[in-house]
Amino acid sequence: MPTYRLDLAYDGTGFRGWARNAGVRTVQEVVEEALARVVGEDVATSVAGRTDAGVHATGQVVSFRTTRPADPGRLQRAITSLLGPEVVALRAAEVPDGFDARFSARWRRYRYTLDTGPAPDPLRRLSAWHVPWPLDPAPMNTAAAGFVGEHDFASFCRAAEGRSTVRRVLSAGWRTAGGEELVFEVSATSFCHQLVRSMVAFCVDAGRGRVDPGSLPEVLAARDRNASRGAAPPHGLVLVEVGYGPG
Repeated sequence: MPTYRLDLAYDGTGFRGWARNAGVRTVQEVVEEALARVVGEDVATSVAGRTDAGVHATGQVVSFRTTRPADPGRLQRAITSLLGPEVVALRAAEVPDGFDARFSARWRRYRYTLDTGPAPDPLRRLSAWHVPWPLDPAPMNTAAAGFVGEHDFASFCRAAEGRSTVRRVLSAGWRTAGGEELVFEVSATSFCHQLVRSMVAFCVDAGRGRVDPGSLPEVLAARDRNASRGAAPPHGLVLVEVGYGPG
C-alpha cells in the first residue's frame, strides 16, 4: 500500500484538538472523513503533533496508507476544497514505505504570540494572548534559556499515567515583532501535554517580576505541577514546523 504525507495548516478555534474524541469535533475527525471521500476508503492518520483544543498549526504533518493510489496534486486540492479555509492542505506527496509523521519526526517547533498592546486587538483575539501588564523581555529570555537541554518537565506538563515527562529542548527564546507583539519560539524532539503553554506562563510571570527566572532549576527539580505558574491560554499557540531526516 502506498504511503502519503499531508502538510496541513488549520485554525484550531472550532476544534477540540487534533485527536478523535467521541461527541466533539476534532481536526483528525474532519481530515479522516475528507480523506475517505477523496480516496474512497477509510484511512487512519498518524500525526506529528497532537495539538490541544484551540491550538493552531501552520506546519502540521500527517501520514496515512491506502490501498487506493491517489494523485498527490489532486489529493491536496480536494482536501483544501472540502475543508478550507478552516483546514488547508499545503502539500501532498507519496513518501517511502515506513515513513510515519509521528515516529519519523526528529523535532517540532512551536510559536506562541503575546499581544502587548494597551487594549486587545480584535483581529488577533483568536491567535494571540492579550497581556495588559508591562513585560521585561530580559528575564523572560533568561527563563527560556533555562528550558534548553534535557530535563524532567513534570512541573510543566499535565500528568499522563505511565508516560515519561523527560524531554530534550533544542532552543527557546523570545523576540519582539510588530511593535506590540512578543513571540516565543521553542523547538524540542517532542513535547508533553501543555508544556509550551506552561513555559509561556512561567516566562510571562518572570517578565512581570512575579517570579525569579533563576528559580527555574528548583521548579524543575520539584517535579510537581503546583510548583510552576499554570498554563497560558491555548489560542496563542501554533505548531509551525516539524523536522525530518538526519540531524
